Amino acid sequence: MVHNTKVQKRPRGRPQIRPDEETRRHIIDAARVEFHDSGYAGASMGRVAQRAGVSTKTMYRLIPTKADLFRGIISERISRFILEIDNEALDNMPIEQAIEHILLAYGDLTLEEEVVSTLRLVFAECGRFPEIATAFFELAIRRTGTQLENWLARQCKRGRIALDDPALAAGMLRGMMVLEPQRAFMLGQQPRLTKEQIAARARQCARLFLDGCRPKAAGL
Repeated sequence: MVHNTKVQKRPRGRPQIRPDEETRRHIIDAARVEFHDSGYAGASMGRVAQRAGVSTKTMYRLIPTKADLFRGIISERISRFILEIDNEALDNMPIEQAIEHILLAYGDLTLEEEVVSTLRLVFAECGRFPEIATAFFELAIRRTGTQLENWLARQCKRGRIALDDPALAAGMLRGMMVLEPQRAFMLGQQPRLTKEQIAARARQCARLFLDGCRPKAAGL
C-alpha cells in the first residue's frame, strides 16, 4: 500500500517589508560611509542606495536629496547627544557632577573621529556647497549650544549659579572644553583624547567654570 503524504507548503506572499524608519537608518549609515570616502561633491546617491541595500526609488522617497542625507547624518548623531542630557537626571545631581556629565558627553561628541571628519568635510567644501555649512551650524553647533544655554538658565533660576548671559556662558564653556584639543586633532598635531583625558578635562573645566559663577554670599 502506498501512502500519499501531503507536504505542507508555506503560503505565498510578499516578503516582510522593513519599516521606513529602519530603512532610513540603513540609508543614513550608508551615506555616512559614502561621504567619508568620497566627500560631499563626489558622493553618489546611487552608491548610497547600493551600500544600504535599497532601491534608488525607495531612497529618494525617504530622503530625496544629497543635502537631506547630510542633514540626516548630523541630526542622527546630535540626537544621541541630546538624549544623554536628561534634564531631570541632571537636576537631581550636585551642580559639579551635572556640569561634568554635560562636558564629558560634549567632549565625547565633538572629539569623535566621525564628527571631526564631518567638520573637515564642511570646511573643505562649504565654499561650493554653503548648504552643508548651514546644516552643520543649525543642527550641530546651534542645537547643542541651545541645549546647554537652556540648562544653565534653569540653574540660574534655581539659584545654583549666577550668570548675566547664559548664552554667552554656554559658548565659553563649550570652547574651554573642546576647542584646543579638537583643533590639534584636526590638524594632526595630537591624537584624539582618550576617554580618561576627556573625563579629566571635563572635571577641570567644570571646576574653573563654577569658581567663576557660584552665587555670591549676601553682603560680599
